[in-house]
Amino acid sequence: MSDQPFIKDWKQLLVVLVLAFVIPIVAITLITQFITGQSRGKPENDAGVLNRIKPVGEVVIAQAGAAPGTRTGEQAFQQVCKTCHEAGLAGAPKFGDKAAWTRVLAEGQKLAVDHAIHGIRGMPPKGGNPDFTDDEVHRAVAYMANAAGANWSAPPVAAAAASAAPAAASASTVAAISAPASVTPANTAATAAPTTGGKADGKKVFDGTCMVCHGAGIAGAPKVGDKAAWQPRIQSGIQTLYANALRGKNAMPPKGGNTTLSDDEVKAAVDYMVSAAK
Repeated sequence: MSDQPFIKDWKQLLVVLVLAFVIPIVAITLITQFITGQSRGKPENDAGVLNRIKPVGEVVIAQAGAAPGTRTGEQAFQQVCKTCHEAGLAGAPKFGDKAAWTRVLAEGQKLAVDHAIHGIRGMPPKGGNPDFTDDEVHRAVAYMANAAGANWSAPPVAAAAASAAPAAASASTVAAISAPASVTPANTAATAAPTTGGKADGKKVFDGTCMVCHGAGIAGAPKVGDKAAWQPRIQSGIQTLYANALRGKNAMPPKGGNTTLSDDEVKAAVDYMVSAAK
């Protein structure tokens, strides 16, 4: 075996040194070009980006309701009258039942409106909602009577008041809440729940809605102040009473038929009736 060195002179040494630097650099450059030269797909358009980063929830800040005195006959019916008239509870003529309304129609519009405003038999004045104006009650009576085949006229809603409702509705603000990815829509809704700034007035809710049935113990409803009727219900627990009032039970519709009430208002009415039975 020859003992001659591989590098014989300085020129060969120089070539070896150059190659030792050049070959790694070339290899790294080729690898980099290979990786960065791969297709990355089409860039995402603006719509895609906006859809991906859109807020996880939306909250309606305000939704204007009918101002006092501006409710139509249908609105008044839906808010209060249907509690009894939709199912024909406690002798109330059922909505749309021509046979049931025959006697009322025969008595005439003036007397029917007077009975609705001042109350008759099991029906409290203004259906139990003292906030209704006489004209609103009149419209509700005409609405129900006309559904049974009558052709009764009703007081018109003032033009200024009628135009105020759409204007208020158009002014309703929708706020988009931007939240971190860890926040779920359910959490967002809970965070955005409106606060009333005070406890709901249970007696006012009772007078406006619940008194229709609970004031006289109609259709199996426990009469307010009747301890014997309320005792077994109280023993079932306040949460059960809340659930029954909110969702409805037997002849009682959800929220007593007044779907404009908040859950807190319904619970306050339950608390009022329970306290009256203790």
